[in-house]
Amino acid sequence: MYTYLLSRNKLISGIIFSISLCFIATVVVAQYDNYNFRHFPQEELMPIESAYAQGLDNYASENWSDCIKFIELSLRLHRLLKDSVTYCIRNCNASHVQLQEPVMASSTGDMQIFWRILMRASCLKKCRMHFPALSLPYPRKEVMDDFDNRLPYRYMYFAYVQTDDLQKALASAHTYLQRNPEDPVMTRHMNQYKREFDLEGALIDHEERPYEVSFLKAVTLFNSEDFSSSISHMEQALSQYLQQYSLCQAMCHGACDADLPQTKDLYPTLADAYVDALRCEVKCEENLMPNVGGYFVEKFIATMYHYLQFAYYKLNDARSAAPCASSYVLFDPEDKVMRQNMLYYQSYREQWGLDDHSFTPRVEALRYYNHTTLLKQMLAFAENYLQSEVG
Repeated sequence: MYTYLLSRNKLISGIIFSISLCFIATVVVAQYDNYNFRHFPQEELMPIESAYAQGLDNYASENWSDCIKFIELSLRLHRLLKDSVTYCIRNCNASHVQLQEPVMASSTGDMQIFWRILMRASCLKKCRMHFPALSLPYPRKEVMDDFDNRLPYRYMYFAYVQTDDLQKALASAHTYLQRNPEDPVMTRHMNQYKREFDLEGALIDHEERPYEVSFLKAVTLFNSEDFSSSISHMEQALSQYLQQYSLCQAMCHGACDADLPQTKDLYPTLADAYVDALRCEVKCEENLMPNVGGYFVEKFIATMYHYLQFAYYKLNDARSAAPCASSYVLFDPEDKVMRQNMLYYQSYREQWGLDDHSFTPRVEALRYYNHTTLLKQMLAFAENYLQSEVG
């Protein structure tokens, strides 16, 4: 009567494998152990690009201890920059810059928009004065891409190997592979270690995000048929993911490409900055996609709703299951199995006590779907019709 998607079963088996490697109780001293957003050591403040370059220079000269020192510092500086930008963006979003607009004889739409831009810029400027990292030169896009792709951990892996620190080398390799599972060299190295050593306690992801931990815990409980506990952790994972997505979006508006073309034209300049932020926002989904057992969980938010609707169903809670099914269909409307599940709920709506509202997506799912869809449409429009402005 109720059909479960085969591809999800494949996903579950991969998650079980990953859990045996990832959920381990050990301590590896790492670059973030003494990190404090509010109390970053003054003597360590320097441009990210400078610290990273010194690390790579020492890597090239095989000065492994200084290579590790400066690359770890660059990772802390990168996190400090992200935390500082995110704090200021969130602070100004929360305040909404509740200042009275000036009284003008004729307040046009353009003037009102420009006033809001000025007030927001003023809020951000005041906030940034309190964070030293934001007064340092902003890294070039290529450098930021290296950090987003976790390339520093690849260098650190080889440096740790040269210093015979296998535990830290494995943690660096695993952190890198979580973002780059198809790297043939690193995959070959990791597979060799797995054949030769017991890796329990070594495979730690230094960049692991809270929702990934909650998601894996939820799937573990799902597989043990503890559906009630699984729901609790999956709902937590969903909430944490949406929060992280919001932070990613905020970071985009505080990290537009610093190399905008010099021009005296206001609107093309604004368009360049906004399109750069749009590209960053659209990429948030990809950047936040978790890696489980060496494979990225595509349509991650839909996957969470899939697990939720099945778990709620197993607890005979169709009032909660049906909206999760409707939410899933938003992101994968051609899924025949979920369509059958929806028909099942509709066929037995009286027995389950369901009404029309039960077959609408959950509020946060609809909001997320509409937002991501609009972002992609706006970016497509910009790239198709504003090419002369955005290059």
